[in-house]
Amino acid sequence: MSNHDVSQAAAEAAARTQDAVDSRRLNDAVAELAAFGGRSDGGVARETLTPLDLQARRHLIERARTLGCSVSVDTCGNLFFRRAGQQADLPPVLTGSHIDTQPVGGKLDGAYGVVAGLEVIQALNDANVATRRPVEVVVWTNEEGSRFGPGAMGSSAFSQPARLAGYRTSRDAAGIMFGDALDAALAETPDVEHSTLGHSVDSCVELHIEQGPVLEAANVPLGVVTGIQSVRWFNVTVSGAAAHAGTTPMEVRRDAMRAAVELAGRLYANGDAARTQGLRMTLGRWRVDPNSINTIPGEVEFTVDVRCVDEDVLASFEAALRDAVASLNAADGFSAQVQNLFTRDTTRFPVHMTDLVERGCARAAANAGEGAPLRVTSGAFHDAMYVADLCPTSMIFVPSRSGISHNAAEYTEPHQLYLGAQALAYVVAELACR
Repeated sequence: MSNHDVSQAAAEAAARTQDAVDSRRLNDAVAELAAFGGRSDGGVARETLTPLDLQARRHLIERARTLGCSVSVDTCGNLFFRRAGQQADLPPVLTGSHIDTQPVGGKLDGAYGVVAGLEVIQALNDANVATRRPVEVVVWTNEEGSRFGPGAMGSSAFSQPARLAGYRTSRDAAGIMFGDALDAALAETPDVEHSTLGHSVDSCVELHIEQGPVLEAANVPLGVVTGIQSVRWFNVTVSGAAAHAGTTPMEVRRDAMRAAVELAGRLYANGDAARTQGLRMTLGRWRVDPNSINTIPGEVEFTVDVRCVDEDVLASFEAALRDAVASLNAADGFSAQVQNLFTRDTTRFPVHMTDLVERGCARAAANAGEGAPLRVTSGAFHDAMYVADLCPTSMIFVPSRSGISHNAAEYTEPHQLYLGAQALAYVVAELACR
């Protein structure tokens, strides 16, 4: 068969699979998974490797087996549901996401991508599509990072297995080590085959809610994600001198809070100036010492989260940050330092993958009488960011009402969830049939 014939056959299989996606079945599956940790306000509390998370994992294992999938788990607890391909030795096409939530999250963040992945398996079965490559649906461990830090542990360890040793020593608020929680979770699945951390993958596509307002504002049901913006995290410490609030004259104070606030003002001004270039800046966590109502702060610490697609814009902001800290160091009676906590360059998804995603999205939207998909950049981290280090990767977004996520009010219209799963089915089927 010629390359043209293979491509034509793959596209036809993709269309049949897309048309076999069932909206009611998909939305019922979303609701079933949300019951594990479901709250009366509609939110979900299911942090990683808790008993609720393990119950949800078992629910998905049993569902995958009813679809004819084999199940495996790696040493970071990542679950894989595999539908066999005609050539078992070929690396699989990967889809999926995560099912852990924030302490009080929604029912869609991450979980939707996993449930939709299993719906794709069901659609492949219903359409009688025999793929050349295996298809795997993954449940990544600890994407949120709310119980154990950092986030995206499962996908980042899959991308670089050496990271796992360091992750195992991370502790939650109760002092429990990630490694101990992980070992206990693995012991709960003696019936599941163990797989290699970082096994070969042909390609990957992740379906996710947008968690932002762009698609809703444009009245567009599907987003073609071209990449994930770069991020840099910093910790800034400003030191002055603690002293009595009532006896120390203003002119002789070395007030670390006042100095920190003035520094923050300079950073906000720099951030505002670069806003038109796509920069987003947040001063997120503050610590004041001694944090007493009648004591002048002697030390203040705060974090800076800055993101942009353009690396040059971020580099300029970092230079301005370091200049501002140096200026404070030159001031009488103060010292300041800045520490880089984390840097991740922009993830740019390959053109051939985004083009395929656009075809799948466009067909689903057109068949539903909806507008054409919109190309967008992700402002949030996703597991796909790390998988992109290993294989051609892409993402699909569906709208989030009012841009809300990490919140019980998180919501996407059921019809939009259906269109997202249809787009995913098209992309996964075409990749797996090539």
